[in-house]
Amino acid sequence: MHGHAIRREAERMNVGNWGGVSPGALYRELRRVEEEGFIEPTRVEQEGLRPTRTIYQITGAGQTELEKILQECIAEVHGAPDVLGMALVFGQILDRDRTLEMLHRRRRELTAMLSSISEHIRTLTEMGVLSPIGVTMFRRRELQLEAELRWQDEFEDQLGKTAD
Repeated sequence: MHGHAIRREAERMNVGNWGGVSPGALYRELRRVEEEGFIEPTRVEQEGLRPTRTIYQITGAGQTELEKILQECIAEVHGAPDVLGMALVFGQILDRDRTLEMLHRRRRELTAMLSSISEHIRTLTEMGVLSPIGVTMFRRRELQLEAELRWQDEFEDQLGKTAD
C-alpha cells in the first residue's frame, strides 16, 4: 500500500480512538520504519494528475520485528502503577463531595468511551471490516470499560458510606 491508502484505512477504522495511533503521524512513521529497514518501497504510482505515491512492502527484518512485537504484546501482562488507585488512597485531602464530583466526571468519560467502542464494533461489523477475531478484540475493551464502571459503582457506594 501507499501512505495515503494506509492513512485512509486507519481513519476509516478510527484507529486514533482505539489503537493509540494518530493517522496524522503516519508519514513520519513510514519514513522512520523505512530508515530502520522494516519496510521498503517497491514502486511509485501516479494516477492522473494526482501526486506520485510510493508503494511499500514489509521486509524480512520488518516481519521479524513485527513478530517480536506481537509476541511481547500477547505475552506481557501490564502491571503498571494504578494511578487512579494511588490518587484515591493518597488523595484523602479532598472532601468526599469533591471526590464524588470528580468520579462522576470520570464516569461520563468511561460511558462515552464504552458507547464509542460499541458503535465502532457495530459500524465496522456492518461494513464487513471486522473478522470474528477483530470483534473479540473490541469486545475485550468493552468488557474492560464495563468492569471499570462496575468497580466505580462499588467504590462510590463505599465512599458514600464513609463520614467526612
